[in-house]
Amino acid sequence: MLICFTSSYGQTFFISLFAGEIMGDFGLSDGDWGLIYTIATTASAALMVFVGGLTDRLRVRRLAMVAATGLALACVAMATLSGAIALTVTVLALRLFGQGMMSHISAVAMARWFVATRGKALSVASMGFALGQAVLPIIFVALLAVAGWRTLWLVAAALVLLTMPIILRLLQAERTPQSLAAESPAPGMNGLHWTRGAMLRHWLFWLLIPLLLGPPAFGTALFFHQVHLTEVKGWDLLDYVALMPLFMAVSVATTFASGALLDRVGTGRLLAVYLLPFAAAFMLIGWAETLGVAALGLMVLGLGTGAQATVPTAFWAEFYGTRHLGSIKALAMAVMVFGSAIGPGLTGVLIDAGLDFPEQMSAIAAYFVLSAAIAAYAVIRARPTLAPQVDIVGS
Repeated sequence: MLICFTSSYGQTFFISLFAGEIMGDFGLSDGDWGLIYTIATTASAALMVFVGGLTDRLRVRRLAMVAATGLALACVAMATLSGAIALTVTVLALRLFGQGMMSHISAVAMARWFVATRGKALSVASMGFALGQAVLPIIFVALLAVAGWRTLWLVAAALVLLTMPIILRLLQAERTPQSLAAESPAPGMNGLHWTRGAMLRHWLFWLLIPLLLGPPAFGTALFFHQVHLTEVKGWDLLDYVALMPLFMAVSVATTFASGALLDRVGTGRLLAVYLLPFAAAFMLIGWAETLGVAALGLMVLGLGTGAQATVPTAFWAEFYGTRHLGSIKALAMAVMVFGSAIGPGLTGVLIDAGLDFPEQMSAIAAYFVLSAAIAAYAVIRARPTLAPQVDIVGS
């Protein structure tokens, strides 16, 4: 949970709090800033394919320290950088070490270490995301009134460093990937422990690409453009971010509910429907004229993001097995990080072209509905292959 929380400093909801100040200091438009963010996050996604598999070989405490060190240095760089190239490289580091590695490390550890109660374990760990989204925007937006944005990035770096000894202490008695894989591997479809190559040669992964891209692409865009959104709607930014605890309350409740359901009914049924709240939320926020309707939209969004915290990770473990879970989830994570790259870039270009983000939200909602339909078909087709068979390694 603490690793999840610390990833917040590389998440879009945190970086976007400083969007106005960054664009002002560097003379960037919404499209320029979105393009920089897209380039940096795409590079992060590419790197995740290679570094994410380290969770299959190295202990969590070692990888967590590497990721935390990189994240702290990136926060310091944000406080001191100058120039668009330096900004791009620094955002790349924030995304790779924060959103990418720290999120990945936590999720893979929970999915591998727990089998019968995998959903509940993922729910507990993902509370770190919820806590970060609930408290950090309010605190740092308020601090912007009394401190410069670069100073606040130094504060973020200090907070990352403060968590490192605590994480080391809490992980003194962690399980190792090697010992667990040898003791209690859980196979996936057809009784196999699928490798990443085998997954890429199977139709199921490709049908799930739209589902993987949607929440990170457009959920990221929603937070990335929150300054733009509030300006278009005529709302005060502090009043808008003050709604986040409502969003997170629903998200937390849904995370625990989805975790319990996963342990009872499996991931297939939930995977087919959990995108629908995203569609409803974007319709509500796009049409909202008051903060009250925006609050309702954010709470509906919380239903989707709560399930997002548990369902996809549990799906990879259930359908593809746990022996190579780190490398498999690293690829899925790379797709999701790539989604978080194209979302701000695409919507930023459309904003520069004169189509405000709220005007884009109906089309985004339609995308979620279509992606849910494709996922439902894929799961219905693949579910019969989960019947227990001989345990061999997929090739």
